[in-house]
Amino acid sequence: MSTPAITSTAAAGGSRIIRPYGDTTGDGMVQLSFTLPVPAGKKAEGAALQLARSMGMDPAMVVHARAMGEGYTFLVLYGRVNHLIDLDAVQVTEREYPLLSAKEINAAIRSRLRRKLVVVGACIGTDAHTVGIDAILDIKGFAGEKGLEYHREIEVHNLGAQVLVPQLVEQALARRADAVLVSQVVTQRDAHLHNTREMAAAFREAYPAASRPLLVVGGPRFDEGAAAELGVDRIFGKGTTPSEVASYLVHALLPARPSRRSA
Repeated sequence: MSTPAITSTAAAGGSRIIRPYGDTTGDGMVQLSFTLPVPAGKKAEGAALQLARSMGMDPAMVVHARAMGEGYTFLVLYGRVNHLIDLDAVQVTEREYPLLSAKEINAAIRSRLRRKLVVVGACIGTDAHTVGIDAILDIKGFAGEKGLEYHREIEVHNLGAQVLVPQLVEQALARRADAVLVSQVVTQRDAHLHNTREMAAAFREAYPAASRPLLVVGGPRFDEGAAAELGVDRIFGKGTTPSEVASYLVHALLPARPSRRSA
């Protein structure tokens, strides 16, 4: 599989060193929010200001404080930081493949794969938040785009929520999946990372390397550049649309010549 391109972000106007913008350009003003395990009151606000100063925010002010149940306070602070950002050191994962229309995706699968492309999707572990996987797979889609079910040349099996990793592997084998798509929204104690590593290890054990399905994960807290570290082929972050995923599957899976594998 091809590796996502890592590139530096260019600055508008040619400037390479920037600071945050609040009231005026380059003033370094930022907004910070967090919860402290302290009852609402002056003590909580003073603790928040101490934390802000230790983080380099000076001067800082508490602009919002509200009790969050017994013994907790949610706070919003506004203040100045002196940190600079070097845009030449900023690395992001760029899309290295073209976005295709539904017609182009169907045509590519039909002409080059000569059978339907099989996708199995799920939320694994204890994650019961199906909004992400449904946005990509369901025909209703997301952001004005229809999901993978809309493509007549893609066969979609959405297993839903709280699927155990052994069940996912079993279904992928039974369906002869070309790609496995997993959504992870629950991130407490890095559950999304643990689940992804467990899944990757299970698929490595169940499949010969040459026949393992493409492993794709997505969720709002993933680092898109950590695919190799987690043992998967691709990571998609927040805001990913169905067309981005479908176009990636075509890019990563379809051979240059038609496949002879039977349906």
